[in-house]
Parts: sequence; C-alpha cells; structure tokens
Amino acid sequence: MTLKLGVLAIQGDVAENVSSLENSVSELNQDATVNVVKTPEEIAELDGLIIPGGESTTIGQLSLVNGSLKEIKQKVESGMPVLGICAGMVLLANNASDKVVGKIEQPLFDFLDVDLERNSFGRQRESFEANISLDSIGISNFNGVFIRAPTITTISNDIEVLAKLNEKIIAIKKGNIIGTSFHPELTEDLAIHKYFVNLVKDTKN
Repeated sequence: MTLKLGVLAIQGDVAENVSSLENSVSELNQDATVNVVKTPEEIAELDGLIIPGGESTTIGQLSLVNGSLKEIKQKVESGMPVLGICAGMVLLANNASDKVVGKIEQPLFDFLDVDLERNSFGRQRESFEANISLDSIGISNFNGVFIRAPTITTISNDIEVLAKLNEKIIAIKKGNIIGTSFHPELTEDLAIHKYFVNLVKDTKN
C-alpha cells in the first residue's frame, strides 16, 4: 500500500517539508510518494497533506481562488490527516487575529474552534529557537524554530494541547489534524514528520 503524501505548494517552506517527508519515509522504510500539490485534482489523490509555513493570507487567498481550499476542507473532514505549520496552523483555525494589527480578514479552513494570535512572539527579528516537549505523542525533546510564530490563546474541549511555551499553546491535535507554531522542517530532527507519516499510515489502514 503506497501512501500519497503532499505538501501544499502555493507559497512558503515547500522544499524543506518535501525533504523532511522524503527523509522520514526513507528512515521509516515506508512505501510512500511525496509530491508538491496545488490544484484540487492533485489534492484529491492524497492520503495526507502538509500546509507549510509562509504567508497565511496569501496561501488562503490563492487556495480559495483556485478551488484548493474547498477540496482540502472536504478531504480533511472525510478523515485525511493534515499538518499545519506556522501559517498552516493559522489556516486551520476558525478565528485569527494579529498581535500587531488586531483583527484580520483572511480565508480560513475553519477546522479548529480556537482563538489564534498571529505574530504572537513578535516579527521576523524576534525569531528564536527553544527546546519543547510533545510528550503525549512520544516526542520528549524537540528544538522548535519560531519565526513570526502564532499561538493559540483559547481552545474548545475537543482539542488536545501537545505543547506550550511560556504558557502559550504552540502545538495542538484534534483527531487527524495537527498544528504547530514552530517549523519542524527547519531542523534535522524528523520526529514530527515521522509522527505525521505514521498517522497517515494508521488512518489509511
């Protein structure tokens, strides 16, 4: 059984996530293909999707224009695992504001009943790294890279908090949906990408 894994290639850290997925698939000895996807037709073929970091407004608007947003919503609602990274996590939310400019209007996938704050730790110049733990999914120590990172301020009862930093929620899970504020594709640690590949495999079985 070949898993079909995709990285949404509209904007953002696409190549880095493709590389992390390919290396994870290789180390897990998993039968899988990794593709960049843009169109609804390409997304329809997937078993799992990563929405990378980048500019969430741009990714959301272009996904809306080309029909990808609708296809992603249908696939995820039918059970396809999705990993939203930084901007990708913003897009998974149903309510987002910006620490600097306040309430924003942008297309969102509306999967998670949360209040999310963009640029929660500041702008690009405030980028930093920090050791975090995601114990509930078996990752006790991970070097998180935070670049204009969002955080989640409130969550509904059906959402599991995977990690916090300075009491701010930086990683969540709801069934087949995972979101991280930080960029796992910018480290050599494949733990989160491997976890995602295994989640896709378990969902497919």
